[in-house]
Amino acid sequence: MANSYDLIVLGTGPGGYVAAIRASQLGMKVAVVEKESLGGICLNWGCIPTKALLKSANVFEYIQHAEDYGIKVKGADVNFAEVVKRSRGVAEGMSKGVQFLMKKNKIDVIMGYGKLKSGKKVEVEDDKGKKETYAANNIIVATGGRSRELPSMPIDGKKIIGYRQAMVLDKAPKKMVIVGSGAIGVEFAYFYNAMGTEVTIVEFMDRIVPVEDEEVSKQLERTFKKAGMKIMTSSEVTKVDTKGSGCKVTVKTKKGEEQLDCDIVLSAVGVATNLENIGLEDVGVATDKGKVVVDDYYKTNMPGIYAIGDIVHGPALAHVASAEGIICVEKIAGENPEPLDYNNIPGCTYCSPEIASVGYTEAKAKEAGYELKVGKFPFSASGKASAAGAKDGFVKLIFDAKYGELLGAHMIGANVTEMIAEIVAIRKLETTGHELIKTVHPHPTMSEAVMEAAAAAYDEVIHI
Repeated sequence: MANSYDLIVLGTGPGGYVAAIRASQLGMKVAVVEKESLGGICLNWGCIPTKALLKSANVFEYIQHAEDYGIKVKGADVNFAEVVKRSRGVAEGMSKGVQFLMKKNKIDVIMGYGKLKSGKKVEVEDDKGKKETYAANNIIVATGGRSRELPSMPIDGKKIIGYRQAMVLDKAPKKMVIVGSGAIGVEFAYFYNAMGTEVTIVEFMDRIVPVEDEEVSKQLERTFKKAGMKIMTSSEVTKVDTKGSGCKVTVKTKKGEEQLDCDIVLSAVGVATNLENIGLEDVGVATDKGKVVVDDYYKTNMPGIYAIGDIVHGPALAHVASAEGIICVEKIAGENPEPLDYNNIPGCTYCSPEIASVGYTEAKAKEAGYELKVGKFPFSASGKASAAGAKDGFVKLIFDAKYGELLGAHMIGANVTEMIAEIVAIRKLETTGHELIKTVHPHPTMSEAVMEAAAAAYDEVIHI
């Protein structure tokens, strides 16, 4: 039957398209269903285009501080429309790359809105309203997430915006209030501040980037304040009045109510899952608190139906979705993959300075009952960081005092998102602190700070 497959994947984000390619490699006949653009949010409206925007901000910052490097630059200015255009071009190129990968791996791409039907079928409605049904032995649901909305500030796309609109504004607003200081919030805060916008961050928790180690939060707050941002923690937006030309934002703080005036409010309060109207209830797939219930290999309670990515337990990150997709299809193919270790997933935030972390924070490690050895190496003591003019930040490593196991790593500074993979590999291989100290790192590099932080934990540090 022409419309019959070994596997149909619903959604082509970094979970869906990676799962499809791995399944094709393992000899399956595969189709993917996509309602918008190949590559999903990550490639089109998330990870990739935001990094392009942040690079432009980075370049502009370099130019503004060129004299620190002995270079004079005259009359540098931001062409905001061109910054946005470059970002969209990068996203488009990546989406075309996924198209090429689909062709190369002989995967059928079905454009339209997919819905599960009983008997392991998927009904797809195209943009003209035409419906077609496809059958598969296995179906992976990888429908991802979207901006979560707060009742106090429903997104209207003009004055109260989500991340998608924040990427394609016509011009940089004079004043912006950003609600939420997770990765999305602080990345846009850095970008718009660099573009000349007056930025205020409002965070409900008692510190910004609240999932990170406390010392990382403090360092980022210092750097952001130095850059001229206003930061309000332990604060909550209770109302946004959009009736006038701008927005009047009511913020409840510990000291009472405060009113902020701005042009635009960016809601960056997390991710909501795309579970509605995809037929989960019709076919009896169990969900709990907005997530699909799955086992260690992403099997739902219904035979032949699987779910991966933002819609299942675990962090809503692109690299997590990809890893889950690969494990899921390898299990379907009868291989014996290892379940994913969710305590060894790196998290990266691409503001400047960058943040990267994996494993336990110091507070969580203490809570778990470990006796600790903690080592910290500041980039102010790093030769490469000094030469690069990037002395803000540090590497902090947390070891179990008893066995020398590396429990967690927390980094803030230039290029740390490129350095965290070393730690993930070290933890995967169960390397001890002493082995890490004896692993010779190249000089001069930012990554030396990893070796030095390990040495600091064991009172063997040389350069501080």
